[in-house]
Amino acid sequence: MAGRSRNTPDHPSAAGDGEPGEGLLPADFDLADLYGARGGDDEDLDDSAVLVPPITLPADAELVTAALAVPLIAHALALARWTAPRRPVDEFGDLTEEDREAAARLLGLAPAEGEVSEEAVVEAMRSWALACDLDLVETGTTAEGTHAAVPGPDLEAAEQGDPSVVLGLWLDAAGIMRELAAEADSLAPEGESDDEDAAEAELADVEQAREAATELLDEALQVLYEMTAFADPGEETVPLGVLAALLVVPEGEEPDEEMLGEITDLMVALDPMLGDLAELGLMEHRPIDPELFEEEDGEDVVAPAPDTEPDDEEAARFGTVRLTPLGQYAVREWLMEQGYDAPLIGELADGDAQALLRGITEAGNVLPDKELLAWLAGREPEGAARELLAAARGLDANSPVRRMLCAVALEELGEPARPAALEVVDDPELGGGARAWLRAQGVDVAAPERPVALWTAVDSFAAVMLTSEGDAGRLRELVAGLPVTDNPASYFGELWRVEHPYTAQVLEIVGELHLDRSVAKEARKAAFRARSQQR
Repeated sequence: MAGRSRNTPDHPSAAGDGEPGEGLLPADFDLADLYGARGGDDEDLDDSAVLVPPITLPADAELVTAALAVPLIAHALALARWTAPRRPVDEFGDLTEEDREAAARLLGLAPAEGEVSEEAVVEAMRSWALACDLDLVETGTTAEGTHAAVPGPDLEAAEQGDPSVVLGLWLDAAGIMRELAAEADSLAPEGESDDEDAAEAELADVEQAREAATELLDEALQVLYEMTAFADPGEETVPLGVLAALLVVPEGEEPDEEMLGEITDLMVALDPMLGDLAELGLMEHRPIDPELFEEEDGEDVVAPAPDTEPDDEEAARFGTVRLTPLGQYAVREWLMEQGYDAPLIGELADGDAQALLRGITEAGNVLPDKELLAWLAGREPEGAARELLAAARGLDANSPVRRMLCAVALEELGEPARPAALEVVDDPELGGGARAWLRAQGVDVAAPERPVALWTAVDSFAAVMLTSEGDAGRLRELVAGLPVTDNPASYFGELWRVEHPYTAQVLEIVGELHLDRSVAKEARKAAFRARSQQR
């Protein structure tokens, strides 16, 4: 599956073991910058960046049930069982003429008695072809020279619902359908050219069209994957026009008339391909109403602009699509086959608190709040709080973000975490935050002493700085909220002496962003002194 690029800023690297502040941590990025993948060192980042958000998948048992409910899969299994112990086939491995009608009746595509329609036979043969492609049916020649089909080795395990077998078979079927969907509109014209050069040119055009259709389908599937990952429950259905617009309109721009025409063309191209994938259960698909694209007064109907709000029924006439959990499973597998990191939410839940906080701060594609909730689920609150607080200690480059995440977890745990927080009120790194949280909880504890309060202020600012991903607006709000008195020289005179690895950088940010010129000047002077102190 090809990676999809966007016109977005370069995704930063997580802060590593180098000097504090040289990297930015992906703990609270905007959607466009939250996740990414890297190609080789020589690749241009704009060409290699690909968005792969973390998702939640149902249990394997639920996916297996959905896969076995897909009619094409159910029919392929039924035909494979029907071949036992052996069924005659022709030299090409296809059913005999007599058995084709019997297969259609077996699958319920035709009545038990009476005429069998050609459409029913065609559909039965599609299922037979799939059963053979998936090796649910094996064909060959007997010692007597006759051609026969027998059940494949995976049939029994598939019928018993073995997750690895069923999902493997379904994913193979989805891959086949994905290839066929892209090829459907890029077939060679009927008839063969007598001119050899012309025939080669026609084949080259067909191959180019197939590659373009494959790329379009892959990009559309990846956009659906992203949108589904971030959609609220029940809001996963996407208008086909919105999907096409995301593939056409550069981020941050409004579509012009030419783009609207491209959007319409993409909708028409995607519509049948998505319909094909819907047959395998990858998505729920409502096709475009064909009447919309009939000429009226000499003009073609054009898709509405993405920012317009027609009524739901009118919008649905332009087509809708919803990626199912099976579809998410398939796209994720295809992305991983291409070497991209496509995580599941909760993958860090089995480790200890240290592994959890390290994983969140060092990975480029996690949703911190969701990972914290997954880790806390099922754990005893007081013990979990104590473990998180211990893991939050340190003065390494990532430590401010770990403490910020620990504070988020304490808010989630609430009152049961109070005993653990009370144990660290005198800790030089955790005490300031613990006291502030406990006081907000209504616990009667003293406010932190001035040096601890200043250290905690620098630490909290550093955490936001590291997770703001260059969001000047967010940093300006923090800068504006600093408790600077009428004597900024006195305040910053205290602050630059704080022994924290990010003190100088915090002061530099304040000096750059504070709207009061006198305050900004004092912050810059303090930053210089802090830098001198570090040498």
